[in-house]
Amino acid sequence: MPFGAELGPDGTRFSLWAPTARKISLLVDDEEYRLPDLGEGWRELTLPQTQAGARYAYKMDESPPVPDPASRFQPDDVAGRSLVVDPCAYTWEDPQWRGRPFEEAVLYELHVGTATPEGSYAALTQKLAELGDLGVTAIELMPLSDFPGLRNWGYDGVLPFAPDASYGTPDELKRLIDRAHGLGLMVFIDVVYNHFGPSGNHLSSYAGEFFTKRHITPWGDAINFDGQKSRPVREFFVHNALYWLEEFHADGLRLDAVHAIKDESATHVLAEIAGVVRQRFRDREIHLVLENDANEARWLERDAHGRPRFYTAQWNDDFHHVLHSLLTGETEGYYADYADDLVSRLGRTLAEGFAYQGEVSAHRGGKSRGEACAHLPPSAFVAFLQNHDQTGNRAFGERLSHIADPEKLALARALLALSPQTPLLFMGEEWAASSPFLFFVDFSNDPQLAAAVRDGRRREFARFRAFADPLAAEKIPDPTAPSTASRSLLRWEERCARPHADVLADTKRLLCLRREHILPLTKTSFLGAKWQKHAISGLEVSWRYEAGTLRLLTNLDGSRIALERPAGEEVVWASPSAELDEDCAVLPSWTGVMLKSGP
Repeated sequence: MPFGAELGPDGTRFSLWAPTARKISLLVDDEEYRLPDLGEGWRELTLPQTQAGARYAYKMDESPPVPDPASRFQPDDVAGRSLVVDPCAYTWEDPQWRGRPFEEAVLYELHVGTATPEGSYAALTQKLAELGDLGVTAIELMPLSDFPGLRNWGYDGVLPFAPDASYGTPDELKRLIDRAHGLGLMVFIDVVYNHFGPSGNHLSSYAGEFFTKRHITPWGDAINFDGQKSRPVREFFVHNALYWLEEFHADGLRLDAVHAIKDESATHVLAEIAGVVRQRFRDREIHLVLENDANEARWLERDAHGRPRFYTAQWNDDFHHVLHSLLTGETEGYYADYADDLVSRLGRTLAEGFAYQGEVSAHRGGKSRGEACAHLPPSAFVAFLQNHDQTGNRAFGERLSHIADPEKLALARALLALSPQTPLLFMGEEWAASSPFLFFVDFSNDPQLAAAVRDGRRREFARFRAFADPLAAEKIPDPTAPSTASRSLLRWEERCARPHADVLADTKRLLCLRREHILPLTKTSFLGAKWQKHAISGLEVSWRYEAGTLRLLTNLDGSRIALERPAGEEVVWASPSAELDEDCAVLPSWTGVMLKSGP
């Protein structure tokens, strides 16, 4: 890795890119060293006597010391000194692990700090066996990069190579991943390459070219991926991707909000990251997943052998939005784009992937959104009913189980588990957890920023009818209060009590059906899908694979409907109140049946 502190046979090499600083000193424990200039902004020094465990920082000109932007660990948070880490000190027990095909993925997104009462890697390690027993095959960790304070979702990270110390040490994170692999679980890590958090990032003071005013993002000046001196910036993030995959043995990355990455160069940085990763890892199953509001199917294209050219899959917001509207009746904000015909929107989403494939989005001011994607395999789309955004960005962090009818939610749960798209559960969803998942931060070191975040949160919801009254807005939980984070803690003990135990049993049963019936199809060549609306609320979707066909019949509202059922189809799953005979399925409101036939 060209950045940071790296142990070698001649000692520890300290390397920093600081093109806009004049004089730079390296502080190691109680000593200070002048950092030689190698040209083009690079400074480097090797100290033979410095070993793992040393604390160091950089002093730029006359400014206070700052941590290494490529620090591997910050024991004392973002303002403290960086720690020299020996990346080879941990002894791995997974040398035979080569990952799993993405078609086998059942993702479980979680926030390390609130997934257990302890909020640590070590405590989470003890829960992995239960997740494996549930039918999960991969955990997806919300961003780990060091953020200010003790509490944060992770999207305010400022030191992308340093796993946050509030969760434990780097070796404890490695132990978590090692244990997951021993149980057959993949591990994905969420990474943020579109911005840095608002507190604790010092790059602009000594590496001004790291950012550019040519592009503006929701967070201010964009990261410089395409201007002059952008090469080291691009390498910083390419190596960050390699770092999590190589040094921590992660099986994949989820790249946050890539639609906010501004890059007009000949080779987009997303293409470069994917290309380097695909080239480097030829003997392991590595999966790269995007969050991309633009629905750009180009990043999901497959080669002649059906392998991803760039990215393996994308979070499918359309799946969530249309089902959320169906379940709750909500039509404000982005849900307005689906309200014209929810059943048809769902049909297209299930069969083709995106609901928006170039159509105009009213919510986005009449701009077109998306690209054609029906040719892509369903596994290229990560489907979900809940995730950190869709739960935590609600004013009170309500889960679907808090606001939706249980019978309707049972049907949606079956659609998620048995659709050939890649399912994702949000932590606690499998038992309809009672705790909310709220938005929380810890900017106690910057009271002015904390106040701005608190006030901004309330302004954000002022455009919704429910919060037009200032008194109603005052009830929105304070994101900076410690109690807001503690309210989001999962209560694992409740999964043994009804009604939570019933939901857990249903989730486990559905994932078992997926493994038994859906997976054998999705591991063969995808031949296409189609959908058809019946009456006002009936929907039929079929997916054809080399090994057979999967067919969904469902009634999403209204009066009972009868749908034809061809002979020879096997019933994979049916709602308890669905009536099936040899040639017909009679479906009351909010019921469905999943059928399977041979090639």
